[in-house]
Formats: sequence, structure tokens, C-alpha cells
Amino acid sequence: MQLTQSASMRQEMRQLLTPRMIQSMEILQLPLMALEERIEQELQANPVLELGKESASEGDTIPQIAEEVGNQPREDFSEGEHQLVVKEGTGQSEDFDRLARISDYFENEEFNTNSNFRQSSGSYDGERDKKLDAMNNTAARSGNLSEHLLDQWAFIEAPPAVKKAGEAIINYIDAEGYLRVDLEQIQTESKTPLTLADLHEALKFVHTLEPAGVGARNLKECLLIQLAAIQEDEDLSVGHDFPLERTLIGEHLKDLEMNRYPQLSKKLGRPIDELQRAVRRLGRLNPYPGKQIGGDDPPPVTPDAIIYYDEETDKYEIEMMNDPAFNLYISGMWRKFLKDKKGDKKTREFLSNNVRNARWLIESIEQRRSTIMRVIRVVVDAQREFFDKGPEFLRPLPMIHVADQLGIHVATVSRAVSEKWIQTPRGVYPLRRFFSGGTTSAEGEDMSWDAVKEKLKTIIENEDKHNPLNDDEIVEKLKDQGIELARRTVAKYRKILSIPTARQRRTF
Repeated sequence: MQLTQSASMRQEMRQLLTPRMIQSMEILQLPLMALEERIEQELQANPVLELGKESASEGDTIPQIAEEVGNQPREDFSEGEHQLVVKEGTGQSEDFDRLARISDYFENEEFNTNSNFRQSSGSYDGERDKKLDAMNNTAARSGNLSEHLLDQWAFIEAPPAVKKAGEAIINYIDAEGYLRVDLEQIQTESKTPLTLADLHEALKFVHTLEPAGVGARNLKECLLIQLAAIQEDEDLSVGHDFPLERTLIGEHLKDLEMNRYPQLSKKLGRPIDELQRAVRRLGRLNPYPGKQIGGDDPPPVTPDAIIYYDEETDKYEIEMMNDPAFNLYISGMWRKFLKDKKGDKKTREFLSNNVRNARWLIESIEQRRSTIMRVIRVVVDAQREFFDKGPEFLRPLPMIHVADQLGIHVATVSRAVSEKWIQTPRGVYPLRRFFSGGTTSAEGEDMSWDAVKEKLKTIIENEDKHNPLNDDEIVEKLKDQGIELARRTVAKYRKILSIPTARQRRTF
């Protein structure tokens, strides 16, 4: 075998993503709340980046604002800085003037860039903030379910062994309030020796804790625990038929699920109207009691844009929501420092890198705003009938068509609509809602699948509840409207919309 070395040249094309492009794509994909967090991080990490107090005029871009704010006349206290020394026995009025000026500078400039402290101390006028007092006096939300139960368990009077067993059980209760493991497993996995007798005794005490129903091992036990708690309350127990309700929960949950009222009426010897009243009372019970305590709050939704109808132009206009990014700019003080060639080389290099990073960030945010605006404009123009008439008139709008129309990559469109929301005259919707495939009606009209679902929902809402439509009949109803779907497709959409079967929808 012979090893040789040789040099050769070849041409090839490769797509390289620069750090600037990667940052631009990341910024584009961020929702508005996440963008605000990113800006806060950048403000903390980059000393040359600042957030101005001035509000941007409509139509201005971020770079324009940066230049405008950066060129505004500001007192530069960095020039001629030297130590403050007040000599004893002499009247150094200049030093005290400088001290006052520095204090004003910190209050009016530096501290106002911090989003957590918008008001200067000089704004206090002796009046208490009523909103702040109300927030301070509002009880904090409870912790998670385990903490809530353990706080109550501390007041249970029981032998020490039962108390330890109860703590072990509480640690196994899930967020929905159920104990989904066997007591034998708790005994085996416990680091503290526990007996099954103590665990069974402790579980009885756990079932007395609030919210009622926690610690149940299945739905039937959960509802029976809640029903027993209602029966012990004189006010809540009024109007209840507890023997009938316990029988329905204990023996006929499946019959209730399948809407078998005639069969239940024969089995129990009770008229259907009595059974229905009992079921309505049982409907007040909570199948997931643990969700009443703790849990994560749903993330807040902040629309990136507002869509409104302009009567003068007969068009739907777009107003982008203001965000802190709109007032970002590069500090004029540090830019002035960079122009001074006499400054320290390492310091100037450090500041130069930060200025470049700040410019990249500002340009990425402006590009994000521009791209989202253009995408929303296409959506508004394409979905005019949706805004005029409602969800049933939503049209299919593939992302590839939007990308071709705007001259950008389809991945850019996907990032632009990811986790973005718009406020419309018909409510707040995720921007991605307007991008979907669809079908063509008998009249040749394009309809999105969401519009088909809305028509299916309307058909079911208007049906005869005593003789509801089955899936085959729904297929025929849709066919009458020019929409041809297979029966399995109707069944799939019905399940997606959480609509039960015809048997379960029937009323007696």
C-alpha cells in the first residue's frame, strides 16, 4: 500500500449562517413577552445599549429613533470628571453644585433605564399609592397542592405513625388530586418504616382535607368523597337526593356517560326527569379537585398587532403594538468616547464590540417588526371574508404562497407567525390560525379546514336534540352545502371539537 499527498482545487457552494443571521432568526421567532425579556438581558449585559423614555412616532423605524435619541442634546458628566473633595474650612460651592448635578443625573437618566424602577424618588408627593396598597394587601396565591395539604395535615390529630404515613401519601398525590399508586408501593418506597394499617388509617384522614376529593384513587371515589362532604353541610345539602346520587355514582357512571336514561329509569324505578335533575346536581362536583389549588397560570397573551376596520378607506388596517424595543438606542456618551483616539485601546475595543452587538440587535428587532407587519398584511388581505363574516369563511392560506408573494423563505414565514397573536374585531387569535390547508366546495370556492369545522359545529348546534344527527347524516348535511367529506373525517373533526356521539347528545 502506497500513501501519497497531493494538492487540488475545487469549487463548491455552501450556505453559511453568520452569527448576525442566527441572531436575526432568533429575534424573529420570539413572541413579544420573550422579546422584552431578551431586551432586559441585553440592557444588563451591554453597557452602550439604553432604553429611551421618549415614545416613538408612528412609522419611525428603530434605527431612526436610535439616531434621533442619540443625537439629542444631553449633559455629559463624563467630561472633566475628577474626585469630589470638599475641603474643610473653605466654601467650595462648585463641589456641592457638582454633587447636585450628579444626583439629578442618576435620578433622571441612569435609573430610568431600569424597567423595574420607572419613578424617581423625587416624584413622591406624600400620597399613598392606592393600587400598590391593594396589591400589598391581596393574599398571595397558595403554593402547590402538596404544600396546601401538608399545611392542613399539621393540624390533624393522629398517632405519630399515622402522621408520618399521611405525609408519605400526600407526597404521592398528583396535581389533579388523585392517588394513583397502591399503598403497598408507598410502603415499599418509603425510607421510613410504615405499616399498611397506618397507611389505610392515614388515607381516611387525607380524604377529609380540602379541597374535597383529594387522595381518591379513581373518579368514582373522588365524587363519592365530595358528595359526602356536601351531605355534612346543612346549607349545601338542601335539595339533594343523596341515595339516588350515590347509586348513580357508585353503579351507573358508564350508563350516564353513554346517556342511557331510559335503561336507568327502568333499573332504578325513577322517572327520567328525576334522573336528569340528579345528574345536574352531580355536575357541580369537580372531577379534578387538585386543579383548584396551585398549578401554573396560563401564559399571558400579548398581541403583536391590532387589526381594525377603517370606514373611510373600507379596509382593515394594522397597528403594531408598541414595545420597549422601539426606544432602544446606543448611548451617545460611549459613541463620543470611541471617537477619542487617545482612549485606552482595550477599552475602545471592548466598547466597539458592544456597539456592534447593539446595532445588530436593533436592526434584528426592526427586521422582526417589518417582517411580521408584511406577513400580517398578506393575511388581512387574503382573509377579508373572515373579518367581515366570521370563522366559517376562513380560506386556506399555505405559507408557501405567502413566502412567494413576499419574496422570502417559507421558514421565515413560519418563524414570523410562531407564537404571535393578533387582536381582531372578532377576538384575539394566534397568527398561525390563518395558515391552513383546505378543500374546494362544489361551487369551486376554497374553504379552510377550520371553516369546515365551523360548519360542522353549526349543523350540530341546530340539530333536533331529541333526534340528533349521526355522522352519516352530518355527511349528507355538509354535502347539501357543497362540502364532500368522508364519514371518518367527520368523526375525526367531531372528536377534535370535543363533540360527543349522537347517542350521547340525545336529550329525553
